Amino acid sequence: MVMWQAAQVAREQALQNLVREAENELRLSAAGLESHLTRHDYLPQLLASREMVKRFLTNRGHQDPMPLNVLLDQFRAIANVSDVYLLDRYGTTLAASNWHLDNTFIGHNYAFRSYYQDAIAGGRGRFFGLGTQSLERGYYFSAPVWLDTTTPDARPEGVMVIKVLLDAVEASWAEQDAVLMVADQDNIIFMASHPALRMTALYPLSEQEHQALLATRRYADEPLSPSGLEVFERREDGSRLVRFTQGPLGEGSHLGLARHMEAFGWNMHILKPLDAVLKAQWFAALLAGGLYGVVILAGGVGWQRLRLRRERELFAERERQTLAHARDELERNVQLRTRDLTETNRRLSGEIEERRRAEESLRQTQDELIQAAKLAVLGQLAAGINHELNQPLAAIRAYAENARLFLERQRAEAADANLAQIVELTERMAEISAQLRQFSRKSGSTLTAVSVQACFDYALRLYQARLRSDDVRVERHWREEAVWVHADLVRLEQVLVNLIGNALQAMAETPEPRLILAIETPPGRCASA
Repeated sequence: MVMWQAAQVAREQALQNLVREAENELRLSAAGLESHLTRHDYLPQLLASREMVKRFLTNRGHQDPMPLNVLLDQFRAIANVSDVYLLDRYGTTLAASNWHLDNTFIGHNYAFRSYYQDAIAGGRGRFFGLGTQSLERGYYFSAPVWLDTTTPDARPEGVMVIKVLLDAVEASWAEQDAVLMVADQDNIIFMASHPALRMTALYPLSEQEHQALLATRRYADEPLSPSGLEVFERREDGSRLVRFTQGPLGEGSHLGLARHMEAFGWNMHILKPLDAVLKAQWFAALLAGGLYGVVILAGGVGWQRLRLRRERELFAERERQTLAHARDELERNVQLRTRDLTETNRRLSGEIEERRRAEESLRQTQDELIQAAKLAVLGQLAAGINHELNQPLAAIRAYAENARLFLERQRAEAADANLAQIVELTERMAEISAQLRQFSRKSGSTLTAVSVQACFDYALRLYQARLRSDDVRVERHWREEAVWVHADLVRLEQVLVNLIGNALQAMAETPEPRLILAIETPPGRCASA
């Protein structure tokens, strides 16, 4: 209950702060929109009073419209509006600032628009809707063009129209941490900071209302589907808690406020997300729960301390009586226990030393067994290695004898070539000897990063003579990048040498022997075959 009450108080305070923040943002946004639109209110009447416009309407059909088109385009650029165009008394466009574009207004009739009807009746018109040519949302200002103002039954000869786009205002709304939207008297959202809400109905329209809007062509053929806005709580301060049942804003709830724009007959709405309110609720609830827990804990600690104090008072006398006896008994037990522990520690030290010597002897025996196995393999390899060494030795002898003859005959270049061959053969013999020394060395106790492919290559070099003599075809099945394992290099090489030696011995009578080497790398492990 404490946590619930704290959460409710925090929720109400957070909502009040959010309402004040939303009211300020809504007031400023409405003022900005009204200022953006009304600053162009004077322009149609100003252009309607231009002498060139009146002269063009007076001599309609006998005057080139191009100068007027250029004039209207200049005013469009200076006033930074979308379009400026002139209608005749029947609603047909005679001149326009977009005369040079493919979707020019010239020749199109706009008598169905309310801004024409208001202006041709002698007043000043205002209208919002989608352009029939550009399909862009715009706000229209219109003013009548009078040629005769003296007679009582005089009628305007034309209508001057200004179109203002609203994209710049919407772009400024996108920077706010809120959803702003403007709905007309039919509850159609024609401006919104979120693109998905534009051209949607604030609330679902009936079929009759939908057909009536289509008949006015205010929003062209837009479907005007429902926005999905749902009110789930109405507050006394006029705000509402809303959510969307569909669309990209369907996740989360919002605080909604509305402001009526009397000059245009619109309603501007602002939706502020309730994330801050939910955070304030959770924080207050957790804080209240923590404080309540501290109070309970403090009470429990106090009660426990009181109980312990009473128990200490009850047992204090008995403890004083038994303390001396217990102290003497404790001292005797400590002496006995200390003597036992000393003897036990001595025996454990002896056992540890004996175990250490046994492990050292075991490791030495293992190393000797491994070395004996290497020497056994060396015995098996002796024939092939003998052949590998005899061939270079015979060649060295032949090259040396030839070199002596060449030197006696003073053929230094030929002698030098023979000596180069002798050097190459001795390097080959040194390589064979190094391989034997590497194989016969003892392994260490340190594990390092070892390349499995390099170990395979080393083992194959030891059996190179035997592989050639037995015509064994070697197939390597592994990827190009190196496979590394954490192992003892000498022991891993010994294992692979033994495996290859066993395989060659098993294939001794095979007509077409084939040795297949493979490396598999399951996650975290490495397997060779």
